Amino acid sequence: MSPRAGSAGHHTLAFVESPVQLLNMLEWAHAHALRATGSGAPGRGAVIPAQGGRRSGAECTADTGAGAVHPAHKGITLVVLSPTDPMTRGQLRRMAELAREEGHEVRWEEARGGPTAPFHTVGGLAPLLRRAHRVVMGDPFSRYVQLLLTITRARELVVVDDGTATMEFVAQLARGERLVRWHRKGGRPGPRDLLFAPVSSSARRRLTPSARRTVEIFSSMPIDETPAGVTVTANDFAWTRSRFGPPRLTKGADLVGTSLVETGVVDGERYLEAVQSLARAHGATRYFAHRRESSEKLHRLAVETGLEVVRPDLPLELIARRGPIGRTILSFPSTVVHTLPLALVGTEVRVAVCDIDPAWLTENASPRAQGFLSGVTGTARDVEWLPSVNVV
Repeated sequence: MSPRAGSAGHHTLAFVESPVQLLNMLEWAHAHALRATGSGAPGRGAVIPAQGGRRSGAECTADTGAGAVHPAHKGITLVVLSPTDPMTRGQLRRMAELAREEGHEVRWEEARGGPTAPFHTVGGLAPLLRRAHRVVMGDPFSRYVQLLLTITRARELVVVDDGTATMEFVAQLARGERLVRWHRKGGRPGPRDLLFAPVSSSARRRLTPSARRTVEIFSSMPIDETPAGVTVTANDFAWTRSRFGPPRLTKGADLVGTSLVETGVVDGERYLEAVQSLARAHGATRYFAHRRESSEKLHRLAVETGLEVVRPDLPLELIARRGPIGRTILSFPSTVVHTLPLALVGTEVRVAVCDIDPAWLTENASPRAQGFLSGVTGTARDVEWLPSVNVV
């Protein structure tokens, strides 16, 4: 690690496990740098190249006024707790390149590379954690992150968006509940949950503001229940808009995939039928796959629907902002119905969301699934609502 990186580690340490978390960490760093210099948010009317390419640092500074603090002086060491999924790893590699271009130090950890990997990872990060003044995390539900939180003495904790899970995290923190992902089936905790319960409880306490510790949530999600003492900062995707786009628009519609089948919430057959009906009704030609969707499902979807399946190499917010992208983007309830309107503000792209019919849910779906998915749709701003499509 370079001398500059070592000193940065004393200041802010960020942990991410997915491309979206890394994107939102970059958004937080951009917003934090602007706040630190009193520059305010970058203007939404900034001049951006018309070809959808990435702008040079000079161009960005000229348009947004964000050049008062050079990215290399932001003092952030970004730790990627790498998963094993090839698609996620590929997107994380690309996002790590963007983070380095922004001047951040990136430390790649093979955190799941075998039975001894967690011990090596935690042991290697412990000195940095003890020295860090601020810790930024993308997934407070992660057992890895919860374990790392028990080590840190940081006086500032920041949670950046991990998609719709942020909504559930904030609600659980406000109600003092144990941290459980929304799609986990209700009922008694399993043996592993019970074994990890003391660590999870400790993490929840540390994520509760106190005289010794501040907590910030940086989110583009709607937050109704703000936990006492927690600072909520809006993520309006200013970094994404200042660096990419505006996109070239195509005539057709694009459809955004979801991993609700893979997480056991939605029946696979019903999902394929719904995609086919939605594509036919709106003239969709491309299907942007979620990074967790299985190859088998995607192959069948391409054959049966005729859609061109695209596996993005970056989070969809960046893909859409770079373009080309359809004038209409169709989505089921997911994070993108909240983030894409922000990333695409000022363009002519229309985002439309289709509800999940309760009949599509599997018998193993969490009792909270339908209410949560309806909440994701119902709280979305600047989108068009579509009724759930009829499937037999």
